[in-house]
Amino acid sequence: MAQALFQSSFLACSDLSSNSSNGSDVFGSQLRSPEIDKSQLRFLGCYKRNPTLRLKALMESPGLAQDTVEDKPKVAKMTKEVPDHFKELKHRFLSFKKDKYLSNLEHYKGLAEAQVPKFMVIACADSRVCPSSILGFQPGEAFVVRNVANLVPPHENGPTETNAALEFAVNSLEVENVLVVGHSCCGGIKALMSLEDEIVSSSFIRNWVIAGKPARLQTKAVASDLNFDQQCRHCEKESINRSLMNLLTYPWIEERVIRGKLSIHGGYYDFTDCTFEKWTLDYKGSTMKSESSCSIKNREFWA
Repeated sequence: MAQALFQSSFLACSDLSSNSSNGSDVFGSQLRSPEIDKSQLRFLGCYKRNPTLRLKALMESPGLAQDTVEDKPKVAKMTKEVPDHFKELKHRFLSFKKDKYLSNLEHYKGLAEAQVPKFMVIACADSRVCPSSILGFQPGEAFVVRNVANLVPPHENGPTETNAALEFAVNSLEVENVLVVGHSCCGGIKALMSLEDEIVSSSFIRNWVIAGKPARLQTKAVASDLNFDQQCRHCEKESINRSLMNLLTYPWIEERVIRGKLSIHGGYYDFTDCTFEKWTLDYKGSTMKSESSCSIKNREFWA
């Protein structure tokens, strides 16, 4: 139909047939001739001057108009199929307000005035490792900071959000316990174990996990006969102990530990079989003079 329409249009607009051979050559290549351009312009002029021709084209070519009309419903349908993640969060919040907040209104009013947590928790940012869910912390019980691989950098490394949170929790809130929680299958530890010392990188992840380099070196020294995954598992626990020792590099933390006002603990959550190990740093048995100087006590295994 479209071909017939174009043929009749050429006849109505006079001598366009003389350029037909040139047209086939042009459409077979990427070149265009001035004659073809002039022919197309004459055709378009004829088309614009002929309302009957325009109406016929619209009546006999409904596909384009139909596609255009149907575009909007398709877009609307796609928009409706996008999941609303906040709808579920809203439901959870309103359930919390009804079942917990309003049922314990006096407790939450007290928390609005002040917080007196007994724990400072340093955990991994991994979405599978939520300290409140795993250990059952209720609002007001734990001051929590989460970062990649639950690392505590030494005091000499300078300010980070982790030691800023530590400063507030220890000096202002006067927490009685600092608990560093590591976990199985940690991507941050895998990144640490994959580091190549000679490579200089602008990666934020690399520049953060490098704080755990002593744990990596210790793991390579004692677990070189293990495969990579086993080395990572070893380092997941070793890095916790390195972080416990790093805590003692902060004078205001060590001072409270010496006075018996603060205890430092490590924890390891294995989400492959849902077990938890807990231990406490033995300050008297630990020393900063060597890399393998961390001494622990009160080790427990919860299964």
